[in-house]
Amino acid sequence: GPPADAFGGMYHNAPIQSIVKSILSVGTLIVFLMAHEWLKLPDTVIKQGEFYMLTLCTLLGMYFMISAGHFLMFFIGLETASIPMAALVAFDKYRHHSAEAGAKYILTALFSSGLLLYGISLIYGTVGTLYFDDVPAHLNGSALQIMAFFFSGMGFKLSLVPFHLWTADVYEGAPSVVTAYLSVISKGSAAFVLLTILIKTFAPMIDQWQEVLYWVIIASITLANLFALRQENLKRLMAFSSISQAGYIMLGVIAGTQQGMASLVYYILIYMFANLSVFA
Repeated sequence: GPPADAFGGMYHNAPIQSIVKSILSVGTLIVFLMAHEWLKLPDTVIKQGEFYMLTLCTLLGMYFMISAGHFLMFFIGLETASIPMAALVAFDKYRHHSAEAGAKYILTALFSSGLLLYGISLIYGTVGTLYFDDVPAHLNGSALQIMAFFFSGMGFKLSLVPFHLWTADVYEGAPSVVTAYLSVISKGSAAFVLLTILIKTFAPMIDQWQEVLYWVIIASITLANLFALRQENLKRLMAFSSISQAGYIMLGVIAGTQQGMASLVYYILIYMFANLSVFA
């Protein structure tokens, strides 16, 4: 069989995916409880229904992403999670920088999705299939290029250095509740999916993607913490914190093993409670 089997059959069954979905669901529930007071304000009370609907749409998209075994399903899930998020970021459109943050978010999300989709189209052109399990056996010389596009697209979603430039502006402009949701739930699901796909699909190239991850992690943790020192605004500080946290989360991905997967899920759980309590 393809080298992906060397990592054990863990990724072919559902328990770990169910755990991650449960964590995301609990996090979303906490965000809803946090949002209750804010949604009672005069300018948001008329938009309560939309807030819950959009948030649940993004959660559904993350479910699709986590359960996907096919790149097309994964991409549909990613977009279902990203596009309503832009509406959530711009929710306070008359106050602060919310509308500007929404515009920045949708533009960077579209750009990263374009890179990702180009990588996926290269996979289809090279391999002739989009099922995760069928790809490793057919990867050839162009695999490095494919992985570069794919990783760039996911790097934007996770706000890893050097794809992090949108993060501080969006976190500052979005309502605090949305910032909390974006920094924890969205990031946790993207990290888990990235690990799953690297292990299932790019297993033959483990040496290459581990090396890329080493440098990205070092850059993310170092630069984000240095820039955090300079921030005057608390939400911008949390934005740079979440960039460095993305670097720490990626440490679980580097291993490419069952233990790495377990530690990543555990980290997301602890990170969720810690970060949500800060925003609360």
